[in-house]
Amino acid sequence: MAVDTSGIDIASLVLRVSVGGTLLAHGWNHAFGGGKIEGTAGWFESMGLRPGRLHALMATGTEIGAGVLLLLGLLTPLAAAGAVGTMAVAFITAHLSNGFFIFRPGQGYEYVLMIIMVACALGALGGGAASLDRTLGISGDLSGWLGLTITVLVGGLGAAALLAVFWRPDRQPAEKIEA
Repeated sequence: MAVDTSGIDIASLVLRVSVGGTLLAHGWNHAFGGGKIEGTAGWFESMGLRPGRLHALMATGTEIGAGVLLLLGLLTPLAAAGAVGTMAVAFITAHLSNGFFIFRPGQGYEYVLMIIMVACALGALGGGAASLDRTLGISGDLSGWLGLTITVLVGGLGAAALLAVFWRPDRQPAEKIEA
């Protein structure tokens, strides 16, 4: 009995377009919206990601690049890893301390967590039928457990390395205890 994979292919396409389009728009906004790269750099500096300009450029490039790759369905697990990495850094630096819900003051982590989880699902699904991965004949090699592993390890380790090397949040001085 043959397995009908059309649902998987449709799911992959829908998820790739939604996450890829979102990442592309997010990166584009960092570069060209509001405060542009300079404003993004200042915001990143204020969260302890130093130097801010370097991180603004890296996050912008990763989001735009991963977004385009997801839209094309090219190297899908690596593109999904870009989403996992950037959103994991945002999760830790900007959202975790604000609780789960996005509508809480300072914005909770529900949004970035959902992007991370959907990106992991995309790593496992692969690009699907309507992808350059399939056209190039690499979709079967980059899906399933291997695709998920690539997505989680590359994205997670990339985020962890970036935070370990560059994240230096301002520490509030401990209050002096008087005897």
